[in-house]
Amino acid sequence: MNTDHFGFTPKELRRLRSMKNPYGIQKFLDDMPYHLEDTAWSPRKVLAEESSHCLEGAIFGAAALRANGYPPLLLDFEAEHDTDHVISIFRQDGCWGAVAKSNYTGCRWREPIYRNLRELALSYFNAYFNLRRERTLRRYSLPVNLTRFDSQNWMTTDKPVWFIVYHLFDVKHYSLLTKAQEKRLHRVDERLFQAECLGKAYKDRD
Repeated sequence: MNTDHFGFTPKELRRLRSMKNPYGIQKFLDDMPYHLEDTAWSPRKVLAEESSHCLEGAIFGAAALRANGYPPLLLDFEAEHDTDHVISIFRQDGCWGAVAKSNYTGCRWREPIYRNLRELALSYFNAYFNLRRERTLRRYSLPVNLTRFDSQNWMTTDKPVWFIVYHLFDVKHYSLLTKAQEKRLHRVDERLFQAECLGKAYKDRD
């Protein structure tokens, strides 16, 4: 791989570097529509389409972070009775932050203020729920450095990058709650539910 361009064209790389920093990358993700298709687009495809879902947004975020001098790291969340979530993570002054795409308001950006990855993961707990109003976040993974997939051109391939997803299934995850804590959880109230669903994308019904 050409480490000067990471496989991107000069035009693509200029666009990524114009985002400048993690918050610039987050703003780019926030401005693009959330789509609901069962796809696994590479960062190049996301850049071209200017649309993504959670997984694609996180992988794109990792590539954009790399283009701006950060390691391309992902963190995976596992949930009960709900879909999993993936975020791209970065470190500043020894603390962790996150760039993320989500169909829910509170599962996106995190300022780099968290001393460890458990703290960062717990910051998503209150806003992570299913349509039955159950709080569902249970586990977080070890960080995954996507440079391990450079030989598969994960940033620029025209093919789906499901191989990243399959790897996330196998990564070690850590529990956030005890079984006793899980049993005591309350459902979210209507105000929080409506706030988190602000701007939510829904599939069209024929």
